[in-house]
Amino acid sequence: MSRDPWRDWLRGFGWWERLFLLALALAVVAQTLNWSGLPILASSVLAGVFGTVVLWRLGLRAARRAIWSLKNRLIVAFLLFAFVPIVLIVVLAEAGAWAVAGQVGAYMLNNEYERRITSLRGNAFSLARAAPQARAEAVRRAGFIYRDRYPGLEIVVHDENGQEVRFPEDSTLGVPPKRHPNTAGVLIKDGRFYLWAHAGNGRSEVVLLAPITRNYLQTMVPGLGDVQLTALRLNPDESHMQARLHAPVEGEPEPPEGSGVVPEPENMFDLRVKWGLTMLASIWEDPDRTSTVVLGMVTRIWGVMRVIFSLQQTSSNSTALATVLALCAVLFLVVEVISANIGFKLTRSITSAMENLYEGTQRVREGDLSHRIPVEGDDQLAEVGRSFNGMTENLERLIAAEKEQQRLLADLEIAREVQSQLHPKPFEGLGDLRIATVCTAARAVSGDYFDYQKLDDRHLAIAIGDVAGKGISAALLMATTQSAMRSLLRHCVAITQAAAAPGGRVAHIEHVSPARLVAELNQQLYESTSPEKFATFFFAIYDDESGSLSYTNAGHLPPMLIRGGEVISLDTNGMVVGAFPFATYDESSIRLEPGDLLVCYTDGITEPENEYGEMYGEERLKRLLLENCSKGAEEIAQLVVEDVRKWTSSPDLQDDMTMLISRKER
Repeated sequence: MSRDPWRDWLRGFGWWERLFLLALALAVVAQTLNWSGLPILASSVLAGVFGTVVLWRLGLRAARRAIWSLKNRLIVAFLLFAFVPIVLIVVLAEAGAWAVAGQVGAYMLNNEYERRITSLRGNAFSLARAAPQARAEAVRRAGFIYRDRYPGLEIVVHDENGQEVRFPEDSTLGVPPKRHPNTAGVLIKDGRFYLWAHAGNGRSEVVLLAPITRNYLQTMVPGLGDVQLTALRLNPDESHMQARLHAPVEGEPEPPEGSGVVPEPENMFDLRVKWGLTMLASIWEDPDRTSTVVLGMVTRIWGVMRVIFSLQQTSSNSTALATVLALCAVLFLVVEVISANIGFKLTRSITSAMENLYEGTQRVREGDLSHRIPVEGDDQLAEVGRSFNGMTENLERLIAAEKEQQRLLADLEIAREVQSQLHPKPFEGLGDLRIATVCTAARAVSGDYFDYQKLDDRHLAIAIGDVAGKGISAALLMATTQSAMRSLLRHCVAITQAAAAPGGRVAHIEHVSPARLVAELNQQLYESTSPEKFATFFFAIYDDESGSLSYTNAGHLPPMLIRGGEVISLDTNGMVVGAFPFATYDESSIRLEPGDLLVCYTDGITEPENEYGEMYGEERLKRLLLENCSKGAEEIAQLVVEDVRKWTSSPDLQDDMTMLISRKER
């Protein structure tokens, strides 16, 4: 560059600059000598045009000098890149503040509206339920309580005998036409807006009606702005579309100062907000139709904020807020400049890291999970590289784990099929006793156990149990319980047969003791399982000839016997099996009569909870069984399962559901 800046400046002084100086000199001379208007106008226009061209040329020259070095070029580029986002952020912030102010203002209006109509609705239903002898006093009390909250309130209660109670006594309000539902909200009557509530229970009909005035709307959210209520003119030919507000009601309080007017703007960013919410209004004369009305407001952003934060409208607050906003803007600008400088310095490292990451992602997309990108340094970019390498390692492990999961799922499916084979084969029953079962697992395999086995021509063994826990461990203990029970049962049958007829088999067996069998089962489970494993167990022997049912209930839910419209719960004779070696068990007996229904079930039937945490419970099960006791055993089982699923309202079971239902035919 030249060492003489003036020479460089003169070298850049071209014809445009000379023309500008000449036009400027003519304009000055014309003003000084008071020439006529045309020379002054012409010289001024020429000076303005040439001056604009000169400024443009000077700007380009200054820009070229500013971005002569690469460093300055990057700085200018970053500044240009930051300018548009800043503008967008400011616009977005202002638009967001406008939208939020509208939504918040509408929410406050809607909240206050809902609160008032809820109060009217509750009072209407309360009056509808009031006793006839106390109705007049209830109406009078309600009228005096709510007359300040709802100026001009009228109440009428009309009962089935044609008697009416009114507030005030001189009210001419009548009951609406028929077909009006029990409702509360906005009403259009005789071309005017009202708040109303209508309730009826067949014996009485209650109507509460309060006129909506402009003052009343402004008191909904004091200080918010101008609150309005209008009907949408979808069809101008209909009269209810012309509905208007009432004139001020006698005794109605004046709204607070500032209500009903749009606040003055606090600053240039305090935009005007016009917002509203739509609702359906009932029509007094036409119960079958409704009209869409708009509860709207006209306010400003700061007006909504003032209501939210209960700020006073003072100049000091406005000045303080403006100062804070100015400081934030300056700070934001400083941060942008610093960020641009730092961004220039980090560009090379960022692009290098991005190249490495891009190459790595391409390799991963091609399936090469063994690829690792080079990592240098100890900053966040290096940490990103390490994270990428760690991610690929995790992906390798996840794929291996997914393969293992698929293998486990296949094993679970095999376990489910094996367990289904352990369940007894379908069996209609023995003699007059009919059997139906249902078993639905909460997971792939179930911890619930049920079984039945024909011992001879007149005896039938029935068992049901519930193993503690769920999943594979519970299913394994269930299989152990079934194997032990059947082994013990065969052993007991063999002993009784040998005692009854030494040297040969007999057609009938006697003296198979449920208590003894359950005790032996308890010992076997205790010795062959871990201490925390146990199960509830119910075992019974049915004699078809005598109708006798001998049973032992080891901590299981008591089965229900439905007889003659009543529910009889069977005894519990001992504690759970597999927990304590010293446990003892008793035995009970009951005679099944024709028409009896015996229902054995697990806690997956009575303990599932609905969305409110309430269990299905034994009482609901009893009612369902009593209502359907005349139906078949299989149909009853399906009805119970469907009712429990409906109670939980969930496609997933909370626990295994198992039922064993026996019916004594007539």
